[in-house]
Amino acid sequence: MKEFEFEVRVRYSETDQMGVVYHGNYAQYFEMGRVEWLRKMGVSYKKMEEEGVMLPVVSLTTNFKKPARYDDLLTIKTVFKSQTSVKIEFEYEIHNEAKELLTIGSSVLVFVNMKTGRPTVPPDYIKECLASISK
Repeated sequence: MKEFEFEVRVRYSETDQMGVVYHGNYAQYFEMGRVEWLRKMGVSYKKMEEEGVMLPVVSLTTNFKKPARYDDLLTIKTVFKSQTSVKIEFEYEIHNEAKELLTIGSSVLVFVNMKTGRPTVPPDYIKECLASISK
């Protein structure tokens, strides 16, 4: 599964005084998409961290096309783009109910050993999971 979509409704607390989603909330939407994509692939952030591996974001880009507004039902599309020995990259699209493209983005994350704070290869079950879709 190279891509995954799910829906989220914009909450009032995510908007500014104009009823528009505050720009900082898009990083959270992207994270929600990434976590749910991994979960669908059988990978749990919680389990990975219990095994001593974390996955911090090292690069994040966001390009706003149109505003998302309070109470909009958003579709967040997460697409696996690539994986190297220690990095994984995703792309994102956010659409509203009218199927209008609102935002695009991308992120790069690095597998890090929690004890050393240094990059590390992902656990074998994650490597196998990613290899199965990279073909």
